[in-house]
Amino acid sequence: MEISIGIDIGGTNSPFGIVTEKGDVLAKGSVKTRDYLNPEEFARALSLSIKQSLSELPEDLQILGIGIGAPNGNHYQGTIEFAPNLPWKGVINLIALFQQHFKLPIYVTNDANAATIGEYVFGKAKGLKDFMVVTLGTGVGSGFVSNGELIYGHDSFAGELGHTIIVHDGRDCACGRKGCLETYASVTGLLRTAQIMLAKSSQHSMLRQTSMDQLSGKDIGDAAAQGDKLALDILDYTAKRLAFSLANAVAITSPEAIFLFGGMARAGDLLLGPTKKYFEEYLLHLYKNKVRIEISALTEQNAAVLGASALVWNEKKAQNAQ
Repeated sequence: MEISIGIDIGGTNSPFGIVTEKGDVLAKGSVKTRDYLNPEEFARALSLSIKQSLSELPEDLQILGIGIGAPNGNHYQGTIEFAPNLPWKGVINLIALFQQHFKLPIYVTNDANAATIGEYVFGKAKGLKDFMVVTLGTGVGSGFVSNGELIYGHDSFAGELGHTIIVHDGRDCACGRKGCLETYASVTGLLRTAQIMLAKSSQHSMLRQTSMDQLSGKDIGDAAAQGDKLALDILDYTAKRLAFSLANAVAITSPEAIFLFGGMARAGDLLLGPTKKYFEEYLLHLYKNKVRIEISALTEQNAAVLGASALVWNEKKAQNAQ
């Protein structure tokens, strides 16, 4: 049986999985990223953990390759470049590090692109040639597929929807600029909106029962589900900003579908409903009622690992098509 290995390098933990072509995870594990002072030690520890998991599986497995999703992952160079949330700085050559432990093809991309390929290989985007995936977590990530190909751009860093400016001189962003979508449509942005609305309004809200430093996106979603007016207003404002950005993106790539993924997407119809409404209002008439918005089919528990492993399956598909 053919398998691939998927690795998701995160700021806190780096999970991995051994995955079949159907998306079944045969084994999985994780190492704590910050336990390792340098990337060489990290790669060695993660490789040992993967080899241990492989040793516990049947011997008739054929490993086709390793896919790695990582912040600021450069697909062309196989590197991580100046990732702000990792303990190691500068440019890190992931392919060189892991090829010291595995004589296999290794593919690297950023985490949002990995999620996009995961949706393409294992999720609702299977069979589509033009679509977008937008990840709504602590930040906002995105991946664009056009004519069946992920758009990387000339330097592998295309598709940063979260860092398109949607409000001139708007909220300060961690990237050093102001008004990025990420400051409005991420979980972090949602909490900033909540803080502003709670301060400006005196209306009763369940959200006032929790201190701002303890308030979570889940709290806002739960309150909105119970009809809390202020919580619903916070989600509505967030949906409006997100829809504005999605409508602009559609004018550039003309996708058939947009898939939302991540912590914010767990709000379901509470976020999806107003997003769809504003989205249609903002769309150029050429695109109205042509682009569907859906919640991703991938579960958060395995999505990162599935997305990374899908890099291998997508490469196999491309080679077979030649």
